[in-house]
This record gives sequence, C-alpha cells and structure tokens, in this order.
Amino acid sequence: MRAPTHVTKSVTNRSIPTVVLIVYTLLLALGLGLGSTYFVLKGDPPFGSLSIGPWKAWPDLGSAEADPYMRAIIAQRSEIPLAIGEGLGFTATTDSEGRGLNAACTYRVGPGVPNARLWTLAVYDRDGRISKTELGRSSFTSSEIVRDAQDRFTIALSRTLQDGNWLQLPASGPFSIVLRLYDTPGATGTGLTDSVFPTIQRVECGS
Repeated sequence: MRAPTHVTKSVTNRSIPTVVLIVYTLLLALGLGLGSTYFVLKGDPPFGSLSIGPWKAWPDLGSAEADPYMRAIIAQRSEIPLAIGEGLGFTATTDSEGRGLNAACTYRVGPGVPNARLWTLAVYDRDGRISKTELGRSSFTSSEIVRDAQDRFTIALSRTLQDGNWLQLPASGPFSIVLRLYDTPGATGTGLTDSVFPTIQRVECGS
C-alpha cells in the first residue's frame, strides 16, 4: 500500500505598498475636507449666532472679528453684511412656533420691531435670493408700513391678495424672512429680547 500523499499549499500574503496607503489617505482627507467645506458654505455660519424667538442673527458678521467661516460664506454668497454701527440683520426660517415657513401657508408678522432709525422686512426664496413676485414687491420699509393708532402694524404674507400691508410669497416651497435694523441701539445684539420683535403667526395652509 502506498502512503497517503500530503500536498502542502503555500499561502502568500501580499502587503499593500506604503505609497498606495499614503495616496488613499490623502484622497480620503481631501474628499472629507472639501465635502465638509461645501456643507458649511451652503448653510449659515456655525458659530456666533444670536437667536431671539424665530429670528437669528450673527452680530460679528460685518465686523473685524468675523471668523473664517463667516468670511468664506459671505464671499461665496457675494453679500455685503451690515457693519458694526450700521445695524443688524435677522433671518427667520420658521414661524414663532418653530414650524418651517412654507409658501403654501398664510402668515401674519407684527406688531412691532426693536428701536431703529429705519428697518426693512423682505421675503427671500429657497435659494436665498430676494423673492420675485407678480407685483414686483418683495419688501417693506418702516416708512411705507400702514400702522394703527397705537403705532402697531401687521404684514400679511401669502400667495393671494390680502388687505393692508401684504407681501406676496413665492409660488411654492420654503422661504425666509429677513429683518434689517439700521442705526439701532441693539446693533451688537445686546439688550434685545423677543418681546420687542415681531411674531410670525401661521394663519392657515393651503395645498
């Protein structure tokens, strides 16, 4: 009888060359860096925000203390923010109950704003551009607003015509409201409370 034959198979371990690992690591880091930068630039500045009810501002946005993220976002949007001493801009993307603003709904904004020599209120579309409407109006200034005997006002935001102060909303989708206060004592964000800011009330929503 013949003895059983044992066949020995050799296992070869192939190591990945160091240069390949280095290139892979660099590409991964580059991809993560570019991706995170793109994500940050498409949104709001991640630091230095001031929130008052549904309104949010970045007091350092127009100052020499603006961080690199703020400066990069400003450059990417081609915006010129209000400088310290000129005023302060606030943006709202939700109503006073925290629900996202949507052009399918009707809103009431008022009845007052913080002390300022001049203020403006404008509607912006989902892409952050001033809203284009059939009537050609997308904003009000404090000198144009119709007020009551107590110096209070209400601005209606909707797609369909409303009585009094009315701004037409975009045809569809989310939008934002921008309130800019010029020559205001609260230009640095101090001393401002939600009691002096306009509320954003959702009245109804259509289809």
